[in-house]
Amino acid sequence: MAEQRRDAGDGRYAGEADGPRAERARTRSLERAWEDLVATARRTVADGLVVGTSGNVSVRVDDTVLVTPSGVPYDRLTPGDLCGVSLDGRRVLGSLVPTSELPMHLAVYRSTDARAVVHTHAVHATAVSTLVTELPLVHYMAAALGGPVRVAPYAAYGTQKLAENMLGALRDRTACLLRNHGTLTHGATLDQAYDRTAQLEWMCRVWLTASSVPGLAPALLTEAQVAEVGERLKGYGQP
Repeated sequence: MAEQRRDAGDGRYAGEADGPRAERARTRSLERAWEDLVATARRTVADGLVVGTSGNVSVRVDDTVLVTPSGVPYDRLTPGDLCGVSLDGRRVLGSLVPTSELPMHLAVYRSTDARAVVHTHAVHATAVSTLVTELPLVHYMAAALGGPVRVAPYAAYGTQKLAENMLGALRDRTACLLRNHGTLTHGATLDQAYDRTAQLEWMCRVWLTASSVPGLAPALLTEAQVAEVGERLKGYGQP
């Protein structure tokens, strides 16, 4: 039997056992992340942000990106359907084909410190994407997304061009709209990315609702006012 020694300070044993132990821990981490991803994907359907399999969700675990598979209804996904790729797009886990929007997800992970990405076809946000090049500052919570939310120019779904357009609109932001397509948000966690998606859809609905009143136009905030809120939000919540 190989000699084992306890590493000072952390209670681990060094030696041959480290490999299997580390691998088991990584497997558990991937399994938990997949469960959270599937739950988030199902939530997008339950909350009306996507229809069928029209959106997609991903989460990064170390250098592996777990992502929803192409064309599979979320309520049919099981623990055995885990689908993962490397940062260069090679499939490294599972047998299912990853979402066709994989180029967008990977572009986010390569360009930011994001750990989760949510893409939807939310109704109000998609409608706004057809009307403007930037969501008007109708509410101060734009600050939670980094500032005025831009609309990425249209490109066919699943293309590298769409991923490039998306990155341009996402610069210094955690959310963007995709022209005639939908939304994309990212965050440090799946919950955060999802919450940003819901916030963006709500703001789009507010603007559309206010803009629909005949003879009136919604009052808008200035970028300075939104930036002030951004500073205040840094101290928001519990310590």
